[in-house]
Amino acid sequence: MNVVTTVVVIVAAAWVGFSAYAIWTKKAFVVENISAYGVPERWWPWLGTAKALGAIGLLTGLFVPVIGIAAAVGLVLYFLGAVITVVRAHAYSHVPFPLLYLTPAVAAGWLIAAA
Repeated sequence: MNVVTTVVVIVAAAWVGFSAYAIWTKKAFVVENISAYGVPERWWPWLGTAKALGAIGLLTGLFVPVIGIAAAVGLVLYFLGAVITVVRAHAYSHVPFPLLYLTPAVAAGWLIAAA
């Protein structure tokens, strides 16, 4: 692994990990939106857990690349689902937000795979 890969993976994992924390602690800037998108509150802990496991998987990918790639694929699918959820809720101005999480997940997975 090179320095760029390590930095991108750590930043992506931290970003996704913060997002998991924000759901678990029900930060208003997150839960107000996901409520408006129609996501049931009983799903929130599972969504936060999926993000946290993805972040841990990315970090693990620095040592075991296949796990990092699998985590990146899972996060990409998660955030594509988030984009679909936002579009289905007709909150088109919010589409960039899940894309801001999707992009580093794609970059981290690609860099891990390329290493």
